[in-house]
Amino acid sequence: MLDPAHLKPLRIPGDAGGWVALWRQAEIPILCETAAALEELRSREDAVDARLLASSIADDPLMCLKLLTYVSTHRSSRRVTDAETTTAALVMLGIAPFFRTFGVQPTIEDRLADHAESLAGLRAVLRRSRRAASFALGFAVHRMDHDAEVIHEAALLHDFAEMLLWCHAPTLALEIARRQERDPTLRSSAVQRAVLNAELVEVQQGLMRAWRLPELLQRITNDRHADAPQVRNVLLAIRLARHTSNGWDNAAVPDDVQDIADLLTLGHRPTLTLLRDLDS
Repeated sequence: MLDPAHLKPLRIPGDAGGWVALWRQAEIPILCETAAALEELRSREDAVDARLLASSIADDPLMCLKLLTYVSTHRSSRRVTDAETTTAALVMLGIAPFFRTFGVQPTIEDRLADHAESLAGLRAVLRRSRRAASFALGFAVHRMDHDAEVIHEAALLHDFAEMLLWCHAPTLALEIARRQERDPTLRSSAVQRAVLNAELVEVQQGLMRAWRLPELLQRITNDRHADAPQVRNVLLAIRLARHTSNGWDNAAVPDDVQDIADLLTLGHRPTLTLLRDLDS
């Protein structure tokens, strides 16, 4: 099979470990608007602090992933705390070292320039992730969770393996999307295993371990801990973002609202009002 991103033969790994080995050293492209913002900040580096820089990165899951991965894999053996958020990672790394480490960035728009359908697929995942992160943060703030910023980042990064698939194997990502379009009853895990020989959640957890990402971030993004309030916070935000991606009339939305109301210990109507406010 050919991967049109580079017109090279794509040898599909036989399992999740194979995908981890393939992607753990792969270049991660970012959004063109993020790359442009970083270059503008680079031109006035002396006036930039961690929070200003973080605000330019915060809505780009791929750049957040790239930064957290770099800081986690280059951590000092003397360091006893993890950088669990983008801001913490920038404080730990430093502004000047950041700009030295991250030069002009490759973009998803350049990588998929000749593949409009794949770029649209990736952009849809990115939009969904940003909405999920916004919902997750709102839920966490309402719950007065001290890890609200980590929860926001966990929702933003929850589907990063799917993003990497669109970037590095767009034909396979399209095949999965088309199969599910033809038969909406197909479970994502089954289609992924049929096409990729692995489920993306397995690949993602393997990459997070290989990159030594913070344990709290790994736990919150792991659906196997779905009963934990922080994980449920993230999963419900993602569910709602998926079900409302084309509007609020999806038949699954009332169940989502009720489950979120239970999480937040609110009534159904106040919860719906909160969700509309967060989405606006």
